[in-house]
Amino acid sequence: MYANLSKTIKEFDVSYRKGRAKISDQEFDSLVRNLKRIDPNNSYFHQNKVLPSMGNGNYEEFLETLLQDTRLILTPKLDGCAVGLMYIKGKLVQAITRKGKDKTEALKTIKNIPHKLPINIDIQIRGELYGHGLKPTKSQALAGGHLRKKIPTGEGLSFCSFEILNSELNKHTQLIQLKKLGFEVPEHKFTNYLSEVDLYRKLWLEGKLFSSYPMDGFVLTVNSRKLQKQLYQYQYAIKC
Repeated sequence: MYANLSKTIKEFDVSYRKGRAKISDQEFDSLVRNLKRIDPNNSYFHQNKVLPSMGNGNYEEFLETLLQDTRLILTPKLDGCAVGLMYIKGKLVQAITRKGKDKTEALKTIKNIPHKLPINIDIQIRGELYGHGLKPTKSQALAGGHLRKKIPTGEGLSFCSFEILNSELNKHTQLIQLKKLGFEVPEHKFTNYLSEVDLYRKLWLEGKLFSSYPMDGFVLTVNSRKLQKQLYQYQYAIKC
């Protein structure tokens, strides 16, 4: 039973990363939660995923772990491909996928990814490769196809940066720093009231929040880096 469920999840995961999703995100997340419940030591949960994942599922349980006045930042959950960029002394030296595959040359074709930063720093950046102005499924398919091409062009794609990995800066300060370095950063909203999250979700479902992005939800992030370190999960994806 466990083996069949694990195999099914892995097959769906591979299809999704190739831009050919066979089930919805909600259905996939439900399968993963079931596997976690019945077989928490399954090999699926011990893959060498270089880029960290965020929590998803019942966001109300996530909010219950926070104090009522916790400052949160809301950003769009872009439907594309997660990418990590590494700069050494301000120069782009490597670009990897979520699973650690080197796609440096493919990412160098993306027009809004700087090859050289204005200052000589060592920095690792996490973001999303996405199709600007496309529907979510088209965006993900275009980004996934680009990463598989032998001679990619980058046409129709953009990179949106969300996070400086291993940084001690608060989330909002990271976004400011990324913008100064020349990266696209996402639109974002602040809230100190957990009760407002449902309101923002309603606005998103009505197409009134972050409507210019190909997104399948939005992300809640605890702003304080100090508080992030105290929490088991400080970033959560809210989907339709």
